[in-house]
Amino acid sequence: MRQRILILLISFAALCGVGTHAQILTLEGKAFDIDSVKNDFEHQPYFGLYKDNYFIFGPSLKNPNNTNTNIKFQISIAQRLTKTVLPFGTYLYLFYSQKCFWNVLENSMPMTDLNFNPGIGLTKPLYVKNRFIGKLTLMIEHESNGRDSIQSRSWNKISLAGNILVDPCLMVHGKVWIPIIDGQNNKDILHYCGIYQTGVQVFSKNRRFTGSVILTKRLGKIFNYNTVIELSYRLFRKENQYAFIQFYNGYGEGLLDYKQYHSQIRAGIVIKPKFFSEY
Repeated sequence: MRQRILILLISFAALCGVGTHAQILTLEGKAFDIDSVKNDFEHQPYFGLYKDNYFIFGPSLKNPNNTNTNIKFQISIAQRLTKTVLPFGTYLYLFYSQKCFWNVLENSMPMTDLNFNPGIGLTKPLYVKNRFIGKLTLMIEHESNGRDSIQSRSWNKISLAGNILVDPCLMVHGKVWIPIIDGQNNKDILHYCGIYQTGVQVFSKNRRFTGSVILTKRLGKIFNYNTVIELSYRLFRKENQYAFIQFYNGYGEGLLDYKQYHSQIRAGIVIKPKFFSEY
């Protein structure tokens, strides 16, 4: 267990150092023109960040105790697989995200749930009037917890995700998917983990402050949503580490207990991708 914890923490620390200085220099609220964005897509390192990479700790808002006060961390990376631009101006990527829940207040500090989310897909940058306004990604992804027997959870998705920069301080995003549920113990996962996702992200002009709301629609009643609210503040002007607060309310936060309702607030540090956060 100690070796596994050490390996995961070393991996997280290594990712925190990926491009942390260079990524901020072009993001001070400026519009992204076509030439600069194409140059970034074509000449950036093949390996980089995908979703937010964070390490946060906090309690449940309902009867907090040693078992529901925990650490949650996420490691998320992307690898561009092609050197040249593909037809329709797309790029082929391999994606990988890993989310872990770590009960550090319990004896032996168990990692109670570990979720794996690999995927592969095509990303197309979007341009309007010589400006970068966002991107579309069509991907095939898998999510599972790597367990067997009655604790096994898994499903697959064919997903279409879009991010649109309304202006340099506002981004809206959405994601829909065709689910392929192969897990025998989570046939009802759409009632908890959802059928589509939408949200909004706002930035201060200097990109120092970021706030976001993410809504995931669960199958069923019209107002059934899982809600995530996130606030982050860049600690140093030329670095990419942010103080981070995340509030989660709903179901499906982790795969093992996807049917269990969670209302949780945690705080810590987050490392963000270059243009905007992915969800």
